[in-house]
Amino acid sequence: MKAYETVINRYKADIEAELHQIVNDQAVPEELLNAMLYSLKAGGKRIRPILLLAVCEGYDRVFSSAYQVAAAIEMIHTYSLIHDDLPAMDDDDLRRGQPTNHKVYGEAHAILAGDALLTKSFEVLATLPTEEVSSEVKLELIRLMAKAAGAAGMVGGQAADLEAENKAVQLDKLEYIHHHKTGDLFAYAVQAGAILAGAKKNDQLKLYRFAKELGLAFQIKDDILDVEGDVQVIGKPVGSDDGLNKSTYPGLLTLEGAKDKLAFHKQNAMKELDEIDTELKSLRHLALYIADRDR
Repeated sequence: MKAYETVINRYKADIEAELHQIVNDQAVPEELLNAMLYSLKAGGKRIRPILLLAVCEGYDRVFSSAYQVAAAIEMIHTYSLIHDDLPAMDDDDLRRGQPTNHKVYGEAHAILAGDALLTKSFEVLATLPTEEVSSEVKLELIRLMAKAAGAAGMVGGQAADLEAENKAVQLDKLEYIHHHKTGDLFAYAVQAGAILAGAKKNDQLKLYRFAKELGLAFQIKDDILDVEGDVQVIGKPVGSDDGLNKSTYPGLLTLEGAKDKLAFHKQNAMKELDEIDTELKSLRHLALYIADRDR
């Protein structure tokens, strides 16, 4: 088994159990609950919550509340995918090899399922046990998550991505889109892990910069896979970005140029880790996987 698989296997089942417990532990109309669970159960790598737990692991601080924050991050990510797939956005029929949420439950329930996952994630942070996480830390986690997921973060990146359709954008604009659309939630996952683990402020800063570079590497790899990936492996149609006339790294830089850019951001991310005294083996394994994956 590869090193990154060991890390993923260490945490993935427990994250999924936490997700299902959080969502099921509420009085919700049945069709809405089914729509929420459908996308949560669709699988996925769970990279963002595992990044958080890998940081906590490096500081010997994996505990119950860390799993809850990790689940909250995955709920935000899942909501964004549900909404991304809608006809008004990317209009995708497949996600992780299965029909997208709106294809199964209709557009209205898909929108509401996304809304419910988003709002539930903030409830999770607000109700973390005070004996594990102080009120001050909870407020900071909530503030940073709202910023990472909101108009100045992920949603802003998604809006910029929509505005860039059918346009030739420059590299700095494309990087802006992906820093926010993808990078901000990556950065929050790592940043939240560092906060929960009680990492030094200097370590928190380096981990934040690491995660921003990693988020760009993740998106560039996605763009590359959209050109040369296998639909049976990646679980969605190859070439979908071309169909939407979206600017991509291969489209802007050529496929080889995109691969060079991927290597650049991967190297920058690893440099940030190299400057942290704490050994973060699992985080390193995940970073290498993100840059080198085939799905």
